[in-house]
Amino acid sequence: MRQSRLLWLLDRLEREPRADAVIDAVRKGVRALPLGDRRDLLHGRWLGHPVHPLMVQVPIGSWLSAAVLDLYPGRSREAGLLVGVGLPSAGPAALAGWVDWAELHRRQQRVGLVHALANSAAVGLYAASLTCRVRGRHATGRAYGFLGLTAVALGGMLGGHLAYRQASGANHAEEVPHVVTQGWHRIGPVADFPAGRPVRRSVDDVPVLVVREAGGAIHALAERCSHLAGPLSEGAVSDGCVQCPWHGSVFRLSDGWNVRGPATAPQPSFETRIADGHVEIRLRQRDGDRQTHDGVEARQRRREPEVHGRDS
Repeated sequence: MRQSRLLWLLDRLEREPRADAVIDAVRKGVRALPLGDRRDLLHGRWLGHPVHPLMVQVPIGSWLSAAVLDLYPGRSREAGLLVGVGLPSAGPAALAGWVDWAELHRRQQRVGLVHALANSAAVGLYAASLTCRVRGRHATGRAYGFLGLTAVALGGMLGGHLAYRQASGANHAEEVPHVVTQGWHRIGPVADFPAGRPVRRSVDDVPVLVVREAGGAIHALAERCSHLAGPLSEGAVSDGCVQCPWHGSVFRLSDGWNVRGPATAPQPSFETRIADGHVEIRLRQRDGDRQTHDGVEARQRRREPEVHGRDS
């Protein structure tokens, strides 16, 4: 089957470099905003996933409802009220979107820029719609409203492409608990892990970050950053945390908690132990999963003889 024309256009947009200079300038400006801790608030770290998709429900819902009312005679006043509700709520939603956009890959930023332009056009059209309604030009106001809804639909389509085709905002470490098999995994002798230096290993084809502290404690996390799969083994380690070299997310080594965004999800973490001079790791389960995990291991031990000295 041939690729759809729409998908071909979107793929071409991802590869189009002519707006890269504008992207660099806007990205620099967004990153320079004096937001402080509010930046993580806008990323949605407190929520566990990006907050921008949640915030856009208010303007989109208001404008869609206004369009429905505009289909009925004599409801222009109520429709205008809904247009007015959507306009101020679009501002905070746009700010959250820009803050997320500034920490994306270049191809995602190219699509995201057009997404933002479409939504900006929608805001302008709805502002014109409200102005016309206030001045009694209801037919013109309805026309601007339907044009604004068209721009919103285009922006929503591009937002869906960003989220589902390009995986912006997705947890890029979510599959780790589903891929790593249960039980302990030997990843190398203790001497292979110099104190304070991040080391990359692999378990069931899943990259793992291993850090041994000067005091001897060993920590292990999924190595690909949950934000956009950045290589944590190339990041800086300090104060019991590791910082992603790509976008600056900070994770606590002891349990993978995302101390600072833009990552909104923690890193899967591993329990560690030393057996026969070798480091072994086991995926750390949530409390609700631990009983199942340990129960499976116990049943396996009852069925099979103990043959691996490292499990003794």
